[in-house]
Amino acid sequence: MTETPVKKILRIDSSARHDDSITRQLGDEVIQRLGQANPGAEVVVRELYETVGFLDEHWVQANLTDPAERDPSQHEALTASDKLVRELDSADVILLTVPVYNFSIPAVLKAWIDMICRARMTFQYTENGPQGMLKDRPVYLVMASGGIPFGSAVDFASGYLHHIFGFIGISDLRPVYAEQTNADASASKAAALAMLEKWLP
Repeated sequence: MTETPVKKILRIDSSARHDDSITRQLGDEVIQRLGQANPGAEVVVRELYETVGFLDEHWVQANLTDPAERDPSQHEALTASDKLVRELDSADVILLTVPVYNFSIPAVLKAWIDMICRARMTFQYTENGPQGMLKDRPVYLVMASGGIPFGSAVDFASGYLHHIFGFIGISDLRPVYAEQTNADASASKAAALAMLEKWLP
């Protein structure tokens, strides 16, 4: 895709760990390189463990109700979700840092996905099937796994993320993977940085 000027970078962190998080460390490197390439770009940080909740029955019913027919409590129920969608849609570049937990993504990241996958807002149903409504843009997909190789039969994380972003219209995912970090964390991070060189030399 054609590169466009980067004014806003959305960083989404989903690791439960902070100082010892490999995905956060690699994410810092991505932000540094993006900043060097795009001086003055705003960086918005979305810390999922601190700001994103889970769906409940009231949220689901509100989401299924036609916007013109929602009552005040239903509008209120969707306020946080609406904000997350606007935040995502306004970003020129997205950085997503994702540890693999039990072969898949963290629950809090799935909660964020449930909040931003909204019919008539980020995707729509057509006679030809679902269609993403967001414009394409780069997504730096920083992932780390303790034991599994990415792309293997037991990797239920990376393929899902590629699919779900494509579902809402975003296909320009740029993987930066540190795999099997339990065996050799330094070598895994070095391999991930080598992948990053392809995108941000």
